[in-house]
Amino acid sequence: MSGTSPTGDELVPLLAALASPHRLRILAALAQQRTYVSELARQLHMNRPLLYMHLQKLEAAGLVTGELVTAPDGSSVKYVQAVPFTVPLDLNTIVLAAQSLTGSESAAEQKE
Repeated sequence: MSGTSPTGDELVPLLAALASPHRLRILAALAQQRTYVSELARQLHMNRPLLYMHLQKLEAAGLVTGELVTAPDGSSVKYVQAVPFTVPLDLNTIVLAAQSLTGSESAAEQKE
């Protein structure tokens, strides 16, 4: 994510991904360095299935990336890291984003 104003279709999933205390804690934990999922689960006192669910949402929004690393013995470890981003968020950004939304119409538009 760059510092440019996001489109509406970019802003909605981004804000949805950030609208969770768990996901904010995950991003904060990944701010310093990449780590592997089991270690992150221990740090955050979160079970791995729940952590994977949150990581999928963050990855879909482009806020984290993951890499599966296979050791010589055949075992695999998934490493995750935060993607640096800046999102300018003010009323003007929201107005511009709302104007660029595609897909479903608002409830007011559907009634007309």
